[in-house]
Amino acid sequence: MEIMKKYSNINVNIRYKCLFFTISLFVILSLISCKFLPMNYANYKAEIDPYYITGSNETKENFLALFNLLKTEQKGSEDEFAVVREIAASFARLRDYDRLIHFLSARIINNPSDYYNSYYLLMISHAYIQQGSQPIATLYFDQIVMNYPDFIINSESIHLLCLKHLINLNRNPERQVWYYNELISRFPDKIDKGAAYFMLGQACERIGDWNGAIQAYSDYLPYTGTVIPGFPNADQYAREKVDFSRSPKDWSFESLNALRTAVENALDAGSAWQLSRYQAKVNFFSRSRGQTETDDARMVDFNFAGFMYNSNIKYASTLDASSNATEAYLRTTGWSQYLSTWYFYFRKIHFPQDPEIHGRWEWAGIYFGEKI
Repeated sequence: MEIMKKYSNINVNIRYKCLFFTISLFVILSLISCKFLPMNYANYKAEIDPYYITGSNETKENFLALFNLLKTEQKGSEDEFAVVREIAASFARLRDYDRLIHFLSARIINNPSDYYNSYYLLMISHAYIQQGSQPIATLYFDQIVMNYPDFIINSESIHLLCLKHLINLNRNPERQVWYYNELISRFPDKIDKGAAYFMLGQACERIGDWNGAIQAYSDYLPYTGTVIPGFPNADQYAREKVDFSRSPKDWSFESLNALRTAVENALDAGSAWQLSRYQAKVNFFSRSRGQTETDDARMVDFNFAGFMYNSNIKYASTLDASSNATEAYLRTTGWSQYLSTWYFYFRKIHFPQDPEIHGRWEWAGIYFGEKI
């Protein structure tokens, strides 16, 4: 109801006009009832659909005054718009959304070139939301943005209001891409650009537009620190995507077995140099079991030499039982007297942007300590 209330304030001039018509109606009906005026003065009510005259006696008189006032206003004028708006707002105050929708729909059909039709469609959309018909409201919001010129009311763009609603109502990823691009290009100063860029990247991923996704995440990076509901690791996620896309990716292996064999051979040889060659060159992490993904535990080069001086590193004969089709863990021991056990973390690369890289394996990080 807040939205409907926002647009229900009546113009002062309309108040006086309505008061004049109400007094006139009272006088005319009194004269008719006293037979001082012929009955054809009852034409005062003529051409007003009785369907719209609803509510208490006082409310009915108000509607009669408004509809009669509406007949006197110039077509397409600002005064006519103000009267139509007040009639619709009066229905909204009564929570009579069926009449509101019927009234405004009839006006749009009968006046297809009316400059104010986009606003009338907006009020219809809000009415459907109040009725719990969000899918129908979505169709109207979409129609406004796609087929009607923008309209500024109370210093706000109708297209901007519609796009904000559509972002929440229509989860179709292709439409989401279009909505976010519209918001960013047309209303950059009216939105949270960081959130818009990140969510654009998400939508691009869902439709398989990987280049678009990387570009959106690149555009997001200057806005790191933006709070995005449902994405506490948004900064890290975007940075990983962008960094990986820009890297040579020459550390990846065709299969998990090939990666595991190379790492085990390096351990057998006690070669820190070989191990360093096999680790991922972007987004490689080292963290204890207590650390979260949001902690800054990422590095390009990990110094293995300082831990391999005694050449006493051992590794399990099989991968850890928690390994699966996309992630694998290799238990190793003998690294130091304080943290003897390290789990090497291998993962399957998800990078559909490049089919030659997508599905290969990389050594992505290290977990210190035993599993809890």
